[in-house]
Amino acid sequence: MTPLTLTVQGTARIELEPERADLRFTVAADGPDRAPVVDAVSAALATISSMLADRHDARSGPVLAWSADQVTVSAQRPWTNDGSQAPLVHRAAAAGRATLTAEAAAVAALVDALSAHPSVTIEGLEWSLTDARLSAAQSEARTLAVGDALGKAQALAAAVGRSDVVAVALADPGMLDGAAPGPMPQPRFEKAMSMAMDAGGGGFALRPQPITIEVAVDARFSA
Repeated sequence: MTPLTLTVQGTARIELEPERADLRFTVAADGPDRAPVVDAVSAALATISSMLADRHDARSGPVLAWSADQVTVSAQRPWTNDGSQAPLVHRAAAAGRATLTAEAAAVAALVDALSAHPSVTIEGLEWSLTDARLSAAQSEARTLAVGDALGKAQALAAAVGRSDVVAVALADPGMLDGAAPGPMPQPRFEKAMSMAMDAGGGGFALRPQPITIEVAVDARFSA
């Protein structure tokens, strides 16, 4: 009996609860005189640093790690509506980052405390996984994708009266037929974050969405 070649694509999708919250913020102020602006940002940064240090514990959190850049200063003359330039405005700013545990209440409390400071702007919040959990999830998704491909091949073989299905090739999508390798394909990740003002107390209500990992595998079988 002539061997039958079956070429299929297997896919897998895994949803995981976030383990980390990565917060980005900026401390900034502006004004006509350089020194007061720098002093204001430096004082605000000291307050924020103390706030983060009080919550910092590398093992249990809620702040697992944090950092803040040095204060930078710039100056410019903004244009007015009539086409003239306004007096010189100085701006001082420093960017900060914090990695937190994914406990929504703790994250919301810190975001609320930071945003209450007039010099602080919350730039973004992204939920993520630890490196170990991400690596394990990738391996699990790839295994599931191969199993999905095998199931498809077995169904196709059974439809034409074949039973023994043997894998002869597995590859990342688009690489089965010796195509020139491009950038290494990566699993697809979806990271979502919802941040809304709480109607009662004016704080942030944070609703982390599951992190989705999607993997596809091209496979060739003989039956």
